[in-house]
Amino acid sequence: MATVELRFSALPEHVRTARLVAAAVARRAGVDEAVLDEVRLAVGEACTRAVGLHRSSGVSAPVHVSLIEEEKQFSIEVGDEAPHTVPGAKASGAGGEAEVDSEEDDMGLAVISGLVDDMEVSTGENGGLIRMSWPTTPPTAVLT
Repeated sequence: MATVELRFSALPEHVRTARLVAAAVARRAGVDEAVLDEVRLAVGEACTRAVGLHRSSGVSAPVHVSLIEEEKQFSIEVGDEAPHTVPGAKASGAGGEAEVDSEEDDMGLAVISGLVDDMEVSTGENGGLIRMSWPTTPPTAVLT
């Protein structure tokens, strides 16, 4: 199992780099060429979400991305260290800004789930993680 790890400052300009690296590693791992655009878009959306959460929460820690090549699948994990509200808990403060952030967060997750068949999201007070997976095809032997 090979893993590539990226850590980048929570700045929007670094999202493009994460997308490009993810697509290159996915291609090398054997993800179908027709799916690479979906990989690029899903990683871009997940990283943009993480950057936004870090910036709105004032978190200075880097966003982390793991690109994991397994035997028959390729997985990407995008993690943030922004505090997430626990489902059922009420957010403190005026409420208006928290509701807007929550709606944007939900929209980002909806976009990702439309691009990825296998997706898991976990959140807590110490951050969140989005794990996305795609099947890979074994390399074909070239006969000479």
